[in-house]
This record gives sequence, C-alpha cells and structure tokens, in this order.
Amino acid sequence: MSRSEYTLYYSPGAASLVVHWLLLEVDAKHALALVDTAAGAQKRPEYLALNPNGVVPTLAIDGTPHYEAAALSMHLADAFPAVALAPAPSEPQRMDYIQWMFNLANMVQPLFRQWWYPHEPAGEGNAEAVRIHVQPRIEAEWQRIDLHLAGHGPHLLGARLTAADFYLVMLMRWSRNMPRPATEWPHLAALAARLKARPSFARLYEREGLTDWA
Repeated sequence: MSRSEYTLYYSPGAASLVVHWLLLEVDAKHALALVDTAAGAQKRPEYLALNPNGVVPTLAIDGTPHYEAAALSMHLADAFPAVALAPAPSEPQRMDYIQWMFNLANMVQPLFRQWWYPHEPAGEGNAEAVRIHVQPRIEAEWQRIDLHLAGHGPHLLGARLTAADFYLVMLMRWSRNMPRPATEWPHLAALAARLKARPSFARLYEREGLTDWA
C-alpha cells in the first residue's frame, strides 16, 4: 500500500471527481484543496505553477504536482494493488485496461469539452452548430460502449472492476442533462447503478456537496 501524501486540487463535479472518488475507494489519506473555477482560480499564476493546463485535477504526491485525470487514476490504482482496481503489468488484461483508459481520455472526454465550451473550437457565433454536431458523436460513444458491455460486461474488463469503470461513470454523469443521457443505454445504466451504490460514492457526494444524479 502506498504511503505517499496526497493533496487533490479539485472543483466539485469536474474531472477531478474521478480522482477524488478513487482516493476514497482505495482509502488513501489525503487533503483537499478547492479550486474556485467559477472565479477563474484555475487560470491564476499560483495554480498554473502547479498545472500549466489551467484545469483540474492536480494531485500533489509527496509535494510534487501531477495532472491528467486518467493518469492520476491509473497511478492510484497501481499504488494500492491490494484494492485490485487495475491488472498488474504482467497480466493479459493489462493492455485492455490501458486501452480503455486512453480511449475514454481521447475519444469521450474531449467531446464534452466541445459540448460545454463550443466557442473554443469554433467561436461564439458557431456554438450551436458545434453542439449539433457533437451530440450524435457522444451518443455514438455510448452506443459503442454499451454494445461492448452487452457482450463482455458487466464491467469494461468483464467481471473485473477497474479504475476505468469509475472513469466511465464520471463521464456518464456529465451527460445527465443532455437530450439523451448515457443512462438511456441499459448496460451503461446498470454499470452506473452498481458503482453509485458503493459507499465511496456517497462519501464523494457528501464531500463535494453534490446532489444531482445521486
């Protein structure tokens, strides 16, 4: 078990949620540092010194800052092997696990950035056009993953629960107010229900002050 000291820089419900959730799930001793993203704190020099991307999460490990939600999630899963949230490097499923983590980070999460901040890729005048185009792409990802779960579930790695499932459920939560949320796909909905029933999820919501999608 890891004996590192952790401090998570977070904003409620943001991409830091999965890292916070995993810190609770593996029972890692940690401190929380709230980043007021509504006030632009993530763009201030003192925070950019920790994370030059100007987003959350940042996880300080023994005083050294690190970032990228997927990378931090993988680190925590590996740092607490007794909790068994990741296949060991020697296991055949390790490649499947890495593949899913990168797939979620590269193919699903960026689509939500376009949905919430459509002015970034296309300018303010084209925001609605961006959303019109990105919505079916997000829905296509849900369809693809649901089909995988139907044939290979109930988790992304079959019977084995991993950090990738926690990451997926966080991304599903982000769709809760979209015209067609992820829970409209049955196997995704079942996965979310299982993970939301875990004690760590209730603690996460209490600590972040969240109530929606509970």
